[in-house]
Amino acid sequence: MDQYWVVGHPIKHSKSPEIHQAFAAQTQQVMEYSKHQLPLDGFEIEIAQFFTLGGQGCNVTVPFKEKAYHYATRLTERARLAGAVNTLKKLENGDILGDNTDGEGLVQDLLNNGVPLKQKRILLLGAGGAVRGVILPLLKQNPAILMIANRTESKAQQLALDFQDYGSITALSLEDCASLQVDVIINATSSGLAGTRPDLSDSVIHPEVTCYDMLYSANSTPFNQWAIECGAKRALDGLGMLVGQAAESFYLWRGVRPLTAPVLSTLRQQL
Repeated sequence: MDQYWVVGHPIKHSKSPEIHQAFAAQTQQVMEYSKHQLPLDGFEIEIAQFFTLGGQGCNVTVPFKEKAYHYATRLTERARLAGAVNTLKKLENGDILGDNTDGEGLVQDLLNNGVPLKQKRILLLGAGGAVRGVILPLLKQNPAILMIANRTESKAQQLALDFQDYGSITALSLEDCASLQVDVIINATSSGLAGTRPDLSDSVIHPEVTCYDMLYSANSTPFNQWAIECGAKRALDGLGMLVGQAAESFYLWRGVRPLTAPVLSTLRQQL
């Protein structure tokens, strides 16, 4: 039976096995998917052994995405620009393909929720690895402009510079956002983990804006709670992105695109 792993440290919390097992049942794919916590200094040895013993593919989460990037012998364009890999696939010639499906997972979740991106003004908060991984897929949707705002503006400016050849993109400080009129705001910071939100002015929220937090929880995240209280049209969390990026990995491995809605519904009920 074809073997697939998800690896990280820690990994106990991962919902990937449930997601991929549901995808396999839905699409009648015969495969086994399991999670494995790797030692912090043992990624390359463990993954090499996995593929040598017949492993077909692997999902990679914190803190190994950069190591997976360097381990891959071939990279997709989106992985190369992200500087991180969350999906590895063994090719027929023995090469290991590295991909990053996070951004496509985000885009598909927004589109599935009826949030148009083409010719829209999108504000992306943060400048870390999560942001770098979603910029290219967002730009491929041809927004009117993609604005990156970060507490340290220079980091946002560097990202805008790195991606300037791929679409309309600019950088600004969080303070500069107060006077903006935007259609979509995406929070890619980890502030919600500390129970806080980005230091963004209430004035950026208006009745037609859609807010999206890459984090998810059983209850509303601090960012989404603030957005709704300020009058945002709607606020979505990142559970759909999690399922969406998994679906993209599954498609890369198996050549079959699973339906995400029923799996997302089941996961939501389990939170």
